[in-house]
Amino acid sequence: MKKLLLAVALLIATITNAQKGSILLGGNVGFASEKIGDAKSTNFEFSPKVGYQFADHWTAGVQGTIATLDVKGSEKTENYKIGGFVRYSTALSETFSFYTDLGAGYQNTSLNNAKGMYASLTPALFINMKRGFGLNFSIGGVNYDNLDGKNDPRQERIGFDFGKTFNVGISKNFGL
Repeated sequence: MKKLLLAVALLIATITNAQKGSILLGGNVGFASEKIGDAKSTNFEFSPKVGYQFADHWTAGVQGTIATLDVKGSEKTENYKIGGFVRYSTALSETFSFYTDLGAGYQNTSLNNAKGMYASLTPALFINMKRGFGLNFSIGGVNYDNLDGKNDPRQERIGFDFGKTFNVGISKNFGL
């Protein structure tokens, strides 16, 4: 199961290597399962992304996330995000490119019908394997989000998680 999930994540990861006039399609798939004693939780996340590379190095588009958290003995929580992103990409060589995504948007969660916003800045490295297919590597970024629910106090989070997370993906550019 873990190998299948890793393969899916590698196939649907973010797309990079900006070429003017091309379409960026991508996203991430994530799955986590944790069991401590009798307590068990399962988390699933799907984050698609679509963009247009309007100039050399620059891409703009929309992104979204659908996520579920199922904790044994608790109500299932669903989270949604929709927003936009801007990406700057620069080639370091024929094989390597560096890119940074800046994204922001609206989010809500089924837990107390909380709503809010999010923003993130994520740098990453692209390795071109062949004909625009490649591997993407990121090790975290900077993020902010807030949620305000019916009966809960307002929540605000700022995260700086360089080196705390590690993401790998496969990408492909589609020219028009």
